[in-house]
Amino acid sequence: MFEALENYVAVFSSWVWDWPLLVLLIGGGIFFLIYSRFIPFFYFKHAIEILSGKYDSTHDSGQLSHFQALSSAIAATVGMGNISGVAVAIVMGGPGAIFWMWISALIGMATKFYTCSLAVMYRSENEQGTLHSGPMYVITKGLGARWKPLAVVFAIAGLIGTLPAFTANQLTQTIVDVLDWSINDKWYIGITLASITSLVILGGIKRIGVVASRLVPFMVVLYFITVITILILQIEEVPEMFLLIFSDAFSGKAAAGGLLGFLIKEGIKRAAFSNEAGVGTAPMMHGKAKTNEPIREGLVAMIGPAIDTLLICTLTALAILSTGVWKNTTCTGISLTLEAFNTVLPYGIGDVVVIIMVLIFGFSTLFSYSYYGTLCLGFLTKPKYGKYYNYIYIVSIIIAAVVKIEFAINLIDSAFAIMAIPTVISGLLLAPKVNARAKIYFKNIKNSKTYKNI
Repeated sequence: MFEALENYVAVFSSWVWDWPLLVLLIGGGIFFLIYSRFIPFFYFKHAIEILSGKYDSTHDSGQLSHFQALSSAIAATVGMGNISGVAVAIVMGGPGAIFWMWISALIGMATKFYTCSLAVMYRSENEQGTLHSGPMYVITKGLGARWKPLAVVFAIAGLIGTLPAFTANQLTQTIVDVLDWSINDKWYIGITLASITSLVILGGIKRIGVVASRLVPFMVVLYFITVITILILQIEEVPEMFLLIFSDAFSGKAAAGGLLGFLIKEGIKRAAFSNEAGVGTAPMMHGKAKTNEPIREGLVAMIGPAIDTLLICTLTALAILSTGVWKNTTCTGISLTLEAFNTVLPYGIGDVVVIIMVLIFGFSTLFSYSYYGTLCLGFLTKPKYGKYYNYIYIVSIIIAAVVKIEFAINLIDSAFAIMAIPTVISGLLLAPKVNARAKIYFKNIKNSKTYKNI
């Protein structure tokens, strides 16, 4: 029975991630890019200033600082998608898939600006003063009640897309590979992961925000140092790897069947899993930011794809490609990344470094994704019932630890695809609202260096 379910999910994932959805994601992103006249990109420095706390105000609505909101969103995106997802992209699509991940990330920065600005513009507040945000609230408040079915579709898909299937699976696989444990030990690993995760997520969004803001800077710096060390040791290979990425991007020679279309689709899918631009998860976190200015949070959100795809994913790709392990191996996912690290680093160090980083990356993702699910369940029922999703989430970690990686990938890909449709459609329809607000905001920024609030 479970094998039949695996096959169905695989077929559905392949069907839903075909050209119509890719055109919506990439076409929508290109529209956002052109419609904004690239203006948000000219304020990247200003976005960094916002992130540093320069414009924070204790009087603003919200529960997380700009830094905590971005850290929590990045904690969800900078994780298995950057370590394991890149390896999957290379195995499935070849080196050229990385180029299409870059393109998707650049376009995704514009998508993030619009969708996360809208998340603040149309967030909802309950009787206790708690804010709720995300595409489902953008749709119902921004487009009206007649669009609610679209919001319901997003929330239902979100209950599946935010499950820890891929993350828990690859965390478990890393521990099994490094410690040389038995496959049967996966159940015990899953129970341990679920227990640790519950200590954080049952404490609510504020605890998740605090933990994420402490973990994210550390994990990014540690990973950066490790991979840069590998690239320095392999420095003579790096220029050739860049050439390989660019040349293969338009040939598709290393992709399945040598098909360029397959390569492009694989790159865009893995980029969507890496930075989630257009999927709709990040707006749920950025909508909690302590700010009364939507454009400000949109600018902060724009930094996300630059960090997790253009920086972290590129470093991972170069480490794998420069070692050559991707050419002759049956490994995929985290096992391939681990093999690449062990090829260059002294004996044993690769195992230690990878398991530390995977644990930090994996747990940070587990902590943040649980909150997305609570928002989706709260929208479908009542906000006060959203917290019960955490118990479903904790149990699913144990199950995810023992399923096949292919099933985990196809399940999350399928849900992400469905979530992207309402997110991008609502973003496109409400883009004029963002532009109108942005015009005022950027005008005031130019007129006053001490500008705080509109």
